[in-house]
Amino acid sequence: MTTTAQMKNRYALITGGSTGIGAAIAGELARHGANLVLVARSPETLEKTASTLRERHGAAVLTVPLSLDEHDAPGQLLRTVHEAGIEVETLVNSVGLSSRGMVADSDPRLLRQLVDLNVGAVTELTTMLVTRMVDRGHGSIVNIASTGAYAPAPQVAAYAASKAYVLSFTQALWAETRHTGVRVVAVSPGPTQTPMSSGPGRNKRQPVQVARTALAALGASGPAVIDGSSNKVTAAVIRHLPTRAMAPLAARFMARRG
Repeated sequence: MTTTAQMKNRYALITGGSTGIGAAIAGELARHGANLVLVARSPETLEKTASTLRERHGAAVLTVPLSLDEHDAPGQLLRTVHEAGIEVETLVNSVGLSSRGMVADSDPRLLRQLVDLNVGAVTELTTMLVTRMVDRGHGSIVNIASTGAYAPAPQVAAYAASKAYVLSFTQALWAETRHTGVRVVAVSPGPTQTPMSSGPGRNKRQPVQVARTALAALGASGPAVIDGSSNKVTAAVIRHLPTRAMAPLAARFMARRG
């Protein structure tokens, strides 16, 4: 496995790397001497984040403006990375889309886009890169899930379900790769102050706190971690309840996301 301390002069590829948790992880890795490939939709926001990291930490940063839910986007991304002569040591799948509201009132195309991004792109990119990591015997993958992964959550049904997939997929991949030299871990934030969750909410975590939890997890051995002590307690309580009680409680917890 590759820990944060071993990332000096190596490359981390971070999706959703221009803002929020992805940008915070990029900053923490750059602070430890890593170089970066940042992927997000907005070229302007990407370049602003990249410029800050170059100036503050001296990191080499390649920016790739790309919508990963588009056809062959993960393949296009990796072709760009390989053409630049970059070997990805650590993959951080932080990109994500959320949607709030009753399923019956939702735009089906938006929910399909959410699943394509949160599930499809994460699965495809992870599979493409883990093969190379296993072949060489080292590397790390961090998939950002959510405390919403631990229970069905009305009003954010598709989002919570997509993150449940990310959690389950990552835990299974951890079991498959645990003796290969590759570190795989799912990180589940709770309510966090990000552009995707910018509304008011009590006791929201900050992206840098989640980033530090994620990077600390690279030096551990388990398949999944939850960010924040109160979030750990809440998730533990919710997942042991019957669905009849679990779903309304999960809905109230997820409403704190803002």
